[in-house]
Amino acid sequence: MDAQTLRAESFRALHERDRAFVMPNPWDAGSAKMLASLGFEALATTSAGFAFSLGRPDAEGALSLEDTLGNAEMIVQATALPVAADLENGFSDTPQGCAQSLLRAAATGIVGGSIEDATGIAVDPIYPFDLSVERIEAAVVAARSLPFPFMLTARAENLLHGRLDLPDTIRRLQAYAEAGADVLYAPGLRSAEEVLAVVRAVAPKPVNVLMSGGLKLSVVQLSEMGVKRISVGSAMALAAYGEFFRAAREVQELGTFTFTERSMPFSQANQLFKGEAPST
Repeated sequence: MDAQTLRAESFRALHERDRAFVMPNPWDAGSAKMLASLGFEALATTSAGFAFSLGRPDAEGALSLEDTLGNAEMIVQATALPVAADLENGFSDTPQGCAQSLLRAAATGIVGGSIEDATGIAVDPIYPFDLSVERIEAAVVAARSLPFPFMLTARAENLLHGRLDLPDTIRRLQAYAEAGADVLYAPGLRSAEEVLAVVRAVAPKPVNVLMSGGLKLSVVQLSEMGVKRISVGSAMALAAYGEFFRAAREVQELGTFTFTERSMPFSQANQLFKGEAPST
């Protein structure tokens, strides 16, 4: 069994456990190695975190498929952990385009990925229902053609785009589950009640919950609700950029350097990054 298949089998097994697992979101090889050193069991890329690292905004078409694949491959090569990729809207409006993007992404070594129903167009942010389902159907066919168990996540993006319509969000998730998606994901859920509603609506399919922003629940609480997977999106990248920005502002505005008291010791960081990248 090759390395990608081993990672894929491990990733699938995480979704079959009774309790939830946390899948944090590195934005480069260094952050991936740091997360792996702490004992996390799987990783997922973040389009926002990666875009910010390039000095670009998120969700405005600033990342190309090639950019995203290069970042995913770099993260895959940094650790031995299973990696899933944020494939945004499949970098295509068409079902066929989504399928091709998924196949190209799988060639980087990832073992899972998400396709969302957001268009990237501010005035018309969500694809029509039927087209959204067709896009997931095509992605499922592509995923099933791979020689390993690729975990396809279908994302319903209403809540992130001002469409606070939970019934339509659930309707979409149920249709994506029926289309064959392995994991269902509605970023932007606002309460425990909404999380429970989604989990129950798509059961027994596993649900990913985004813990970023206003939702304040623990891993234990989410596990008890039946959530299988927890991600943080851009939250860790924003935490890192926030500390960097505060440190730079202290130097610029106050002329002091107290931020160094909170910094990771050089020896610790150097040791983290000294390890050899795993073979793929």
